[in-house]
Amino acid sequence: MENMLYILLAAAAVLIVYIIYIYNSLVRKKAHADNGWSQIDVQLKRRYDLIPNLVETVKAYAAHEREIFERIASLRSASLAAHSVEETVPLQNQLTGALKSLLAVSENYPDLKANQNFLSLQEELSATENKIAFARQYYNDAVREYNIAISVFPNNLLSGKLGYGPRPLWAVDDASERNTVNVSFG
Repeated sequence: MENMLYILLAAAAVLIVYIIYIYNSLVRKKAHADNGWSQIDVQLKRRYDLIPNLVETVKAYAAHEREIFERIASLRSASLAAHSVEETVPLQNQLTGALKSLLAVSENYPDLKANQNFLSLQEELSATENKIAFARQYYNDAVREYNIAISVFPNNLLSGKLGYGPRPLWAVDDASERNTVNVSFG
């Protein structure tokens, strides 16, 4: 009888240690996903800070492109007000498209293309877009690992009870962004 009690206590101890292991694993994976989102947020803030300067520079040369300027301003404001991944992702995808349109406008204005301020802003925006892409990739990798961790057995038995639910990936929701970009030199 005493041996059975020791076996039950040992089994309970192993179960408790395993539950602690699962919990700590989920905490780490959630922290990685949170960090990924934070990195995206930092780069989006940098982008938001660049946009007004870029728009003002282009406005000086292309005053009649008002629709693009208003769309960018509207999307920037809406993006700043977004509070979740679900709200932010579609707005960011639309803002990316609007910024591409703004940069395409520059092709029609040779003086603008030669403006040093515009070239500097364009280069900084390009670098920021690359950083956003890397941050999104890190975020998606971290969220994928987190979502797998909460979904696999036996973690799935505990994750919901511990308050861990699936998180959304950052996905392209504008099909036009999947299209190949045509580049011509000359």
